[in-house]
Amino acid sequence: MELIIRPFRGDDADYEAVVSVHNAVFPEYAEQVSDWRHWDKQRPEHCKLERWLVERDSTVVAFGHLFQSPSMFHPRKFFAAIETRPEHQRQGIGARLYDHMMELLAAYDPLSLRTNTREDLSGAIHFIQRRGFVEEMRAWESRLDVQTFDQRPWAGHEAKVLAQGVEIVTLRQLLDQGADLKRDLYEAIAEMVHDVPHPDEFTPVPFEQWEPNHFGDQNLLPEGYFIAMHGGAIAGVSQLWLHSTAADVLNTGLTATRRDYRRRGIALALKLRAIEFARRRGTREIRTGNESNNRPMLSINEALGFVKRPAWVSFVKTLKEA
Repeated sequence: MELIIRPFRGDDADYEAVVSVHNAVFPEYAEQVSDWRHWDKQRPEHCKLERWLVERDSTVVAFGHLFQSPSMFHPRKFFAAIETRPEHQRQGIGARLYDHMMELLAAYDPLSLRTNTREDLSGAIHFIQRRGFVEEMRAWESRLDVQTFDQRPWAGHEAKVLAQGVEIVTLRQLLDQGADLKRDLYEAIAEMVHDVPHPDEFTPVPFEQWEPNHFGDQNLLPEGYFIAMHGGAIAGVSQLWLHSTAADVLNTGLTATRRDYRRRGIALALKLRAIEFARRRGTREIRTGNESNNRPMLSINEALGFVKRPAWVSFVKTLKEA
């Protein structure tokens, strides 16, 4: 059966095809076409994105894309992903697509290529390592059973934080009050994200791009977006976002505090407030992710009872010395 590799057209049929492949490969991370359209739309113009589909008998069985990360941008550094429907794996499709992508990538004179997969997917790990990629970092997704969470060991913690003059509010409250906080929130998040471990140097996107993307995300949940304030300044955040396909699951975006407010218990207080919100909302599960070297946040999540899932492993392949 002949394989055809063609460029992604960007129409409804192609979006539905790639999302269908992705959901077949990672059913527990199922997504919607609207998610993919949002991600593609929010990508800055200077960040390249090229995507290809593989057809067998006019059916899309795999896709791959090359892209540059807005948060780790370098004009000669790229990321790649290839996903093949489970029933079509181990038939050389991924290898064909990888070779095709590498031929086209050469035109950009790349320095490096990064990819990732989950540690329990031995076939994908083998595929990546055979092509010269080496591991550089790991990140765990952890999950909390909200309805069985016992908050008693943390009784009084939030009161101690509030006694420091800290106030915990929601994004919804601030927006309803008409607070002009978007620029301050952008600057606070940029500072906090800068200190989150990354495979490469962090490059914040401009406010003019961040603001419509952040506040225009269909999964934004202002009632579950907690902000610690101190003297009118943003001290920390803990964001809960809607899950695309599971109404009883919430995803943690960022939980962090600014440098001047660390080691005061603020992050834990924010997490406790978020968990209580999720419990009252009837949420079954909260999911979060932590890089393996981010010991402060890992410690908080472990203490709260978040259970680690198999790690996501990031790999890099050096193509040329800078």
